[in-house]
Amino acid sequence: MRGCALFLFCLLFSCSISGQEATERVRSALRNIGCNEHKGCSIELLPSAREKYADMFGRIEEAQRFVHLEYFIFRKDSVGRILLNILSRKAQEGVEVRLLIDAYGNHKAPCPMTRADLDSIQAMGIDVRLFDPIHFPYIQNMYHRDHRKIVVVDGMWAWTGGMNVADYYVKGTRRTGPWRDMQVRVSGPVVDELESIFEHIWQKSSKTRLDTTRYRSQHADSSGVSIAVVNREPGRRSRVMRRAFAAVISAARDSIRIVNPYPTMTRRVERSLRKALRRKVGVEMMISSRMDTKITPDIVAIRMRKLQRRGAKVWLYDGGFHHTKTMTVDGKLCMVGTANLDGRSLRYDYEVSLVAYDSLTTQYLDSIFDDDLKDSELMTRKVFRRRYSPWHRFIGRLMQPVRNVF
Repeated sequence: MRGCALFLFCLLFSCSISGQEATERVRSALRNIGCNEHKGCSIELLPSAREKYADMFGRIEEAQRFVHLEYFIFRKDSVGRILLNILSRKAQEGVEVRLLIDAYGNHKAPCPMTRADLDSIQAMGIDVRLFDPIHFPYIQNMYHRDHRKIVVVDGMWAWTGGMNVADYYVKGTRRTGPWRDMQVRVSGPVVDELESIFEHIWQKSSKTRLDTTRYRSQHADSSGVSIAVVNREPGRRSRVMRRAFAAVISAARDSIRIVNPYPTMTRRVERSLRKALRRKVGVEMMISSRMDTKITPDIVAIRMRKLQRRGAKVWLYDGGFHHTKTMTVDGKLCMVGTANLDGRSLRYDYEVSLVAYDSLTTQYLDSIFDDDLKDSELMTRKVFRRRYSPWHRFIGRLMQPVRNVF
């Protein structure tokens, strides 16, 4: 009995040491590629649109100084109108409100903002701008889009993650069914860096420089969570996102669990996953069986089949469209943000992700993953051939050489 107890103690101790080593490896790697780490922060997972909107709208209602919003898509639907009404009221109260919307994201939305809509929003007292407006011949506007989703209120709270402002996050769509996504609210020193990211892109879009001292807050010292910020900006920090993903994956010794909507991946990220599999790390990927695009699902299926044949577990989620972008490692740290595991996010777009060194947040994400397994099917050779017709398999293989263009 004593020998059994000693064995269990040694096993738990070795797992703890392994988790600490993974955390330190990630910390060191992210510092080396210029990612800032902020201590004394808090992080709250918001795993549904209703939770995100309720939490964010409520805190915007309490804003006293400023509200800054940066979105890829901001639809003028029921959710967008509710948020605009709140922002208008705050602007009338003297709160500074700035809204940045990516022009291409707006253009591709089912109900895009027109010039008249933007003028109406400006008349509400909301300073609204489009990032990189689209002009003929259009091709120069296709890449380097602002795919971030950042909201900062009074320098005290910030939100980021995969959710835009749109009612389909609540209602779903006819094509995909319910939409699943993940947002996080953070507080503490990490908020200042997210605000700085907003200020930089705002200056780029509006040609006006903000007085940064007006939008910083004093954050009380605490023993909270440490959070690193991975901020991708074309030209300045072009490789940082794929290097960060590779660093987090390379640190794993026990488990990697990834949920991502479009994992066509780049060579660096896929190579890191293959090395993890050779180290006998348990790699699990969750993708949606239904997506909001036509060709990408076939490309993703081929990439996932290759990983599955090397030992990864690939789960096909049938509960709707899983637009979530999360990764957990060894039950000790996690990555949540706006970046997809595709060439567009990792090579072209403006993106931001947070790496939280917190076992409680990581374990919560793992528990959500476990719950989603109830609505998922494990990919096997038989399942792959049943789910993807010869035509779709042919298209997926045909498009592999250009998969990082999408």
